[in-house]
Amino acid sequence: MSPGRNGSDVPLSAGPRDLFDASSDATAVVRADGVVLGWTRAAEALLGYSAEEVVGRSAGRLLAMPGDPVRVAGVAERCRGGMGWSGLVLLRRRDDDRIEVDLRVSASFRIGADDCFLISARERKQQWTVGQSVLDGFLTRSPVGMAVMDVQLRYVWLNDTLERIGGVPREQRLGQRMTDILPGLEATALEDLMRKVLVTGIPVIDHEYMGWSWADPYRPRAYSGSFFPLVDADRSVTGICYMVLDVTERWNARRLLSLVNEAGTSLGRTLDVMRTAQELAEFAVPRFADLVVVDLLETVLSTEGHGAWLPDAGPAAARPVMRRAGMSSVREGCPEAVKRIGDEVDFAAPLRHVNLLVDGEPVFIPIIDPANPLWPDDQADRNARIREFGLHSLISVPMRARKTVLGLATFLRSQNPVSFHPDDVLLARELVARAALCVDNARRYSREHTAAVTLQHSLLPHALTGGTALEVVSYYLPANAAGGVGGDWFDVIPLSGARVGLVVGDVVGHGITAAATMGRLRTAVQTLADMDLPPDELLAHLDDLVLRLSEEEDDDETAGRTSTTVLGATCLYAVYDPVTRICAMARAGHPPPVVVTPDGHAYYPELPAGPPLGLGGLAFEAAEIELAEDSLFGLYTDGLVEGTDRDMELGLTRLGEALSQSAPSLEALCASAVGHLVPVPQPDDVALLLARTHALSADHVASWDVPVDPAAVSDARDLVTRQLQAWGLEELAMTTELIASELVTNAIRYASGPVRLRLLRNSRLTCEVADASSTAPRLRHARSTDEGGRGLFLVAQLAHRWGTRHTAKGKIIWTEQEIP
Repeated sequence: MSPGRNGSDVPLSAGPRDLFDASSDATAVVRADGVVLGWTRAAEALLGYSAEEVVGRSAGRLLAMPGDPVRVAGVAERCRGGMGWSGLVLLRRRDDDRIEVDLRVSASFRIGADDCFLISARERKQQWTVGQSVLDGFLTRSPVGMAVMDVQLRYVWLNDTLERIGGVPREQRLGQRMTDILPGLEATALEDLMRKVLVTGIPVIDHEYMGWSWADPYRPRAYSGSFFPLVDADRSVTGICYMVLDVTERWNARRLLSLVNEAGTSLGRTLDVMRTAQELAEFAVPRFADLVVVDLLETVLSTEGHGAWLPDAGPAAARPVMRRAGMSSVREGCPEAVKRIGDEVDFAAPLRHVNLLVDGEPVFIPIIDPANPLWPDDQADRNARIREFGLHSLISVPMRARKTVLGLATFLRSQNPVSFHPDDVLLARELVARAALCVDNARRYSREHTAAVTLQHSLLPHALTGGTALEVVSYYLPANAAGGVGGDWFDVIPLSGARVGLVVGDVVGHGITAAATMGRLRTAVQTLADMDLPPDELLAHLDDLVLRLSEEEDDDETAGRTSTTVLGATCLYAVYDPVTRICAMARAGHPPPVVVTPDGHAYYPELPAGPPLGLGGLAFEAAEIELAEDSLFGLYTDGLVEGTDRDMELGLTRLGEALSQSAPSLEALCASAVGHLVPVPQPDDVALLLARTHALSADHVASWDVPVDPAAVSDARDLVTRQLQAWGLEELAMTTELIASELVTNAIRYASGPVRLRLLRNSRLTCEVADASSTAPRLRHARSTDEGGRGLFLVAQLAHRWGTRHTAKGKIIWTEQEIP
């Protein structure tokens, strides 16, 4: 026999790889009726039959054992089901010798119309045997701790590895039970488990448990134990074999991953900086530390700061000002901490690590030496608390996110006797990194939310006045922090002729974009209202504006520029005339107004809904209602009536009932209604505008029809003078006489009749001249050589303000003067 390639006298073909290598197996293809269809050279070498002697004939003659049709049928059925089969079979060689082989039958497959099976076989090899010396060496020096216990669970034998793992000498173990020598090691639970194995005979594999070792009693260890019964020749249980492996590293890695995953769901549940810092402290105690304090930079907590601390900003920045944001301890009340939550904390790094915040590397002190103070002399109170409460191990980790320094988190142990390990630093860094990202997100959100709220408040009206026509109050409730700032808005606009415009709107979306869009729409409504447009025409112009803004923003997005997309808005605009007590209104997809009559009956006027702003191509319709004096007229946004149940109809009913109640004042009624309908903050803004109507009495209105005759101008001047004397406004008689004269003259000269002159005494004195022409006058600046063209210019100089509004029958030119 020639030497093999491995240098021994054993050929490679007899090596251990034969036990696993299937490349040399004898293989044949057999049809379902037992006829051989294929025969390999390996099969010829195993049994001695050539392919010509076997192919086309029955494979049954190769068996050296009695036929078993039932067994063959069962094997065939199993293989047809896709399972396959294997077992020991005795075959007959060509020289008539018998050979035992491991036979494998594959799942059936089809060749043409026939079911076929792939059959492979290999000769059964002699099992490898080991000598006693090899077995003793394997058992004794195995890296796995092993022990044999009798039926009373007393140690009979153990190897060197188990002796080293437990730290208990072999002599002290033999003849003793686990509970006698390793108290506190879950020994009772392990013995109960071993008794169960003795009774059932079912092994237990890879049972993990926490314990400790006398070799290192202060550090918890994780072990994996396996137990199986020992059975003698007559199958009676004689004992139990116990195998144990130290899996502390695996357990620590799994614990690290589990804590990090759990932290991902426990930290940052709110967009609040202080709450996030407290969540970190509460999460780590007592899972990881006995005391956790989180200090954040003052600029992080400020809604105006950017959270960045610059270490090279001068001497004042050497020790940045921080504030205690989170704190938790295993002791009630955190007596170990010097500062309380919210207190200012003067930053001082332990062991004078002055670059702690700048470098971002943690400070790890596994064992604190009470004789060597961690902090400088001006922090003596901290050192005293360490000695008083036995704080013996520390990890300080800077909180940094997106290249921004946020603060410092410090973990300490006192009641837990085990000091922090280097692996714990990795866990602390990961926890702080998760928390820092949440804090930074909350900081950024708080700053942006504050900016949005500030912008929103600056764009909303700061003071509302309805003159003598309306008593108005409003209530605005911003959305909760999670919902963000919305685009709800309202306004009260004084108009000519003692009339008042009321408007409420709601921009789709939240945030700065919605607030900015709301401001643009409110400005547009004020401008359009000053033109004295009817409500339906005003909404049509506003709809065109929203369409134009959307088109501009589409162009910005196409060009790659940032845009504030107007997704749409709803609006309701109403004009109340105290002389006629008529309220004209139109709405663009907005909820209808609510009216409460003087006797307390609430109803919603029938008003065409109209399309939301921004759709285009659809018309808006106006409607008019007459309001009795002292009626309550309410405009609101959908956030007030939708509520948590999102039932608009029910919300409208509740609003009517709330406004029908009696209240000491309109302000109290407004606040009470909002509090009743929205008891807790909602994800949408809430706006409510209430107006109590008043009528302008007849003795405050004077009206005359003026003949279309130039001679009637002097009569008009006399009528104005006498009326102002009756009102006690002689001081305004001259200017009002000139204004009326010019306006009546222009109406007679350039317009068509009928012409009507009206004086209104309200908070201001209003003079109106109506005619049947729709042509608006134009203010001209006459030259020194011109003989005319100065009339309207003179009117503009004498009046506080003037303007023109169109009516269904023509136009009205009006002026207003301040009453002394």
